[in-house]
Order: sequence, then structure tokens, then C-alpha cells
Amino acid sequence: MKPSQVLSLDTPRGWSALKELVLRPTSTLLEAMAVIDRAGTELAFVGDGDGKILGTLSDGDIRRAILRGVSLSQPSVSQAMNSKFTSVGPRVGRAEVLDLMRSLGIGVVPVLDTRRRLIGLHLLHELIGAAVKPNAAVLMAGGKGTRLRPLTYDMPKPMLPVAGRPILERLVLQLVGSGIRRVYIAINYLGEIIEKHFGDGSKFGCEISYLRETKPLGTAGALSLLPAAAKTTSLLVMNADIITEIDVSSLLRFHDEGEFALTTVLKPYQVEIPFGVADIRGDELVAIFEKPVEHYLVNAGMYVVRPSVLKLVPRQTDFGMPTLIEACSKKKLRLGAFKMSGEWIDVGRHETLRQARGQ
Repeated sequence: MKPSQVLSLDTPRGWSALKELVLRPTSTLLEAMAVIDRAGTELAFVGDGDGKILGTLSDGDIRRAILRGVSLSQPSVSQAMNSKFTSVGPRVGRAEVLDLMRSLGIGVVPVLDTRRRLIGLHLLHELIGAAVKPNAAVLMAGGKGTRLRPLTYDMPKPMLPVAGRPILERLVLQLVGSGIRRVYIAINYLGEIIEKHFGDGSKFGCEISYLRETKPLGTAGALSLLPAAAKTTSLLVMNADIITEIDVSSLLRFHDEGEFALTTVLKPYQVEIPFGVADIRGDELVAIFEKPVEHYLVNAGMYVVRPSVLKLVPRQTDFGMPTLIEACSKKKLRLGAFKMSGEWIDVGRHETLRQARGQ
């Protein structure tokens, strides 16, 4: 999964900013203090001539060095640096980094390449504290996951682990990282497992409430269970069995700027026909196209819904999202089609679960 680096080598600004954070072992503590103050990243780094990071320097490291009698103006950063610092590689994703920060109580994690050179930074305030959105999210997690049996006999499908973390937890942390702080989870089958894991959401940086289905309500029916407090702004609605890199901010902006009643996220999908396909004119063969690839836009199981649309959802009725879209169309409401890019896996079958797990 693509990392959520705040600073990286992908842009000239990122390259310049990262270079400014790296001090030589012969730098002074005064220089280190100036770097930390100027960058606002809480940390400076000490690197050798090849760019290999040898250690980190925080305000606390500098204060402790001064108390030990280390000079502010002499070449001394190597005497103050922390050589046993926490770092991650370039392919570690947002959810893992956020979990690591919380468990260790740290606010900055450097991203190092295989040669231990600084190529990016994860900042806690950027991951969970930036641009809090007024929107709530609804995660549909009530299905039985019959296509994944026997794995789902005693575990709800959204709680199946991928890379050591439940699918649903990945989605929650992604939402938190995108600025969403109110999450509703629609539960039914083995819902108590989900409730026990997430609780009120406080340990995940958000407020979680539950929409308890007494019977299956389909992909949209649970929206009728939402409290009035959730119906003040557009809602992000997602299936809880997907792994995705959707840009939530771009999606919500697209929905609002287009003044859509309901927006559906679409994902490019291609199918290779494993045979030669004939093009004929009457009884005459014109050509044969060998194993052509057909391109489609498919429903990615993510939507944005205006509160006014919720009136079209009948209460306690099995009601699918395609039916809601059809109801909007009949009322001539404006419907949006957001074409996403990046990773997307619908973990609903054994083969796609194996794909998500890299098996």
C-alpha cells in the first residue's frame, strides 16, 4: 500500500525540505535547534556523507545533552542524537504507521530506503489531526460472507485479517486519517465481535456508533436506522469488505462541487476474453480479434449521499444501493460518477482475499 508520506522525494519541495532536516555529525546543537524550529517537524536527523541516517535529534535530546554539559556551539550533535530510533520502509501504509505511533507515543516516523537514507516523513498531526471533516461515514458490515465460508462461520467477513489487521480496522483508520471522526457501522451477523473490537472508537481516534440490523437490510437499508444527528451533511457510505486507496477528500469535494444528490465511486476494470472474438457482417467473417480485453467502469462499493436522499430509503426493509440510485433517477435527481484510481480490492471471494494477503 502506498505510504502517506507528508514529505517525500516526489517533489522538488519535498526533496529540499528533507535535505534541510539532515545534519552532519559535525553540526552544533544550535544548528540542530534552528533546523527543528524552522521545519516544525519535531525532529532533525544526523546523516553521514552518503546520506545514511545515523540518529535523530528532538528538543528533548538537546535539553538532556545540555544538562550533561555538552556545548551548544561545538560540533556535538553526535553526542546528543538518539541512534535507536523508530523508522519504517517506503511500503508501510497509513494504518500501520498510525498504529505504531499510538503504541509508542511518538509523533514523527521517518521513512528510510534500503540504504537507510531519508526519503519521507509521517507526521501524526497530518495523519489524524488535519482538516477534520463534518461528514460522517457509514460502513456496511452486516453481511454473512457466505462466499468466504468456512472462514466466516465464526468471524464476520470485515474482521478477516489482511497483513495482520482486520479489513474493517483498515477502513476505520483510513477514514480517521482522512479527517472523518464520526463513523457508523451497520452490523447484523456476528456483530458482537465487531462491537467488542471497536468499542466506542476512542482508541482508533474517532466516535463509533452502531446501526443494529434485526434482519438483513441490503446495501442501503441500514441508512434508515441513522439518527437525526447524522443527517446534517453528506454521508460517505462504504462496503466494509474492501481495501482501497480512495482519496476521501477528493471524493467529497467532487460530490459537493457537482451538487449531486448521490455519487457512486467507479473503478476501471478490464476483462480478457480467453478466445478469439469474431466480427461478422451477415454470413461473412470480417475479422477475428484474438483474446481482446474489454474495459469497464464497475461499482466500487463506495458512495456519497445527501441527507435529503435518505427519505427515499424505507425503514426496516431490504433495500439495495442500486434500488436507491434508481429511485433518485426517477425523481430526476443529479447523480455523480467519481472515477477513482489507485488500489481497490473487493475481498468477497477466496481468490480476492488471497490477492489482498499477497498469497
